[in-house]
Amino acid sequence: MINQTTVTEFILQGFSDMRELQILHFLAFLTLYLATLMGNFLIIITVALVHHLHTPMYFFLVVLSSVDACFISSTVPKSMVNSFMNDNRISFSGCVCQLFFVVACTTAEVSLLTVMAYDRYVAICHPLQYTLIMNWNACFQMTTIALILSVINGMIQTANTFRLHFCWSNVVEQYFCDIPQLLRISCTDTKFNEIFTFVCVLTVGFFCLVVILVSYSYIFSAVFKIQPGRGKYKAFSTCIPHLTMFSLFVFTVMFTYMRPQEMLSPSIDLLAAVLYAVLPPLMNPVIYTLRNKDIQVALRKRKSLNVT
Repeated sequence: MINQTTVTEFILQGFSDMRELQILHFLAFLTLYLATLMGNFLIIITVALVHHLHTPMYFFLVVLSSVDACFISSTVPKSMVNSFMNDNRISFSGCVCQLFFVVACTTAEVSLLTVMAYDRYVAICHPLQYTLIMNWNACFQMTTIALILSVINGMIQTANTFRLHFCWSNVVEQYFCDIPQLLRISCTDTKFNEIFTFVCVLTVGFFCLVVILVSYSYIFSAVFKIQPGRGKYKAFSTCIPHLTMFSLFVFTVMFTYMRPQEMLSPSIDLLAAVLYAVLPPLMNPVIYTLRNKDIQVALRKRKSLNVT
């Protein structure tokens, strides 16, 4: 009976209605945003300028840092502006663009983390064949496939969501436009969308999880065979943070997108969104710089050169 979408803008949920807390939210998100951008751009610039870091591992890290910068930029700036201006509105087209970038970046993040796990598997379990298997052609192909599939998934999920009609409510119970909250306020049947989103997230998440688990099972098996010393410590210090961030990211995303609509909770959704949309882009630079001696040495050399 509904022929057209009557909603022309949406109202995003803020973290608080109190002006003092809105300013606090603005300052907190501004700090996190600037720290995230600085950390990720530091990785990109360092790898670009230091020749001995031009390896597959750091190539994937640069791509991941680029995706992280795009990911957090798709949600946090708009939320900061809304809090600062005390205006939670977002245009219909703005919501469409935001949803596309959120889905595309989420897919790209999990895909790149999976590719990086495979890269670590080859490096640790097949070190003599590493340059043969992980040649530049293979690296570019895997990265290109991951990014193209991410864009396609973003386009499909966005088109599938906004084919629905929104006429009963325009209040999105999240600080950015996301699929579960948009489905909840649609005035048309969303059963197909729920099933489609569930299947897509399950398929991508299960495939990446299997690749990760298989890769790390071989990695840990090989590491345990190493004699005690720096080799074993270096392998664990490289793999454990990566595995931790992947697990947090994937399970939070699956929790967010695979729950039935009846189980949605605004407070839990806000926390989950921060865990998968803000924390990984912020923590990835910390994990891959503070715990990576190659990047630390490169940064110290660049600093010493600038001083002299």
